[in-house]
Amino acid sequence: MSITLDLRVETPGWTDEIGAPESVCQGALDAAYALTGIAGEVALLLTDDEEMHGLNRDWRGKDKPTDVLSFPADEMDAPFLGDIAVGLGISRGDADTRGLKLTDHLTHLVIHGYLHLLGYDHIIEEEAREMEALEVQALASLGISDPYDRGP
Repeated sequence: MSITLDLRVETPGWTDEIGAPESVCQGALDAAYALTGIAGEVALLLTDDEEMHGLNRDWRGKDKPTDVLSFPADEMDAPFLGDIAVGLGISRGDADTRGLKLTDHLTHLVIHGYLHLLGYDHIIEEEAREMEALEVQALASLGISDPYDRGP
């Protein structure tokens, strides 16, 4: 078993810039699954900042767009793990600012979102280190460098 991806691309910019977002997203989920061993179904929405702004406002009470949001499913919904949404504008801007390829950044955001679906979080420093370590391992398995590399 592994991760079944239900991908919805609502913003054509994702396909224009990445080409094959389904392959990128499935690869990210497969890499994260290889570390956690937690299989299931994930619904993934690739959208724009306007949609992300609305989701962030309505579900988190934060009146601004964001790069990625995760909505874990209730345990009763298994094998469905939950929903992940990723916004193009913030994601593209973050990738540009950090000198990353958008494909690599999307991969990171999908892994990050999947870990949130499993209950990982980054509010407490110790939990953040654990979550980041899993992200770095999954990314490394795909040949993507550590996005948290803060230098010497």
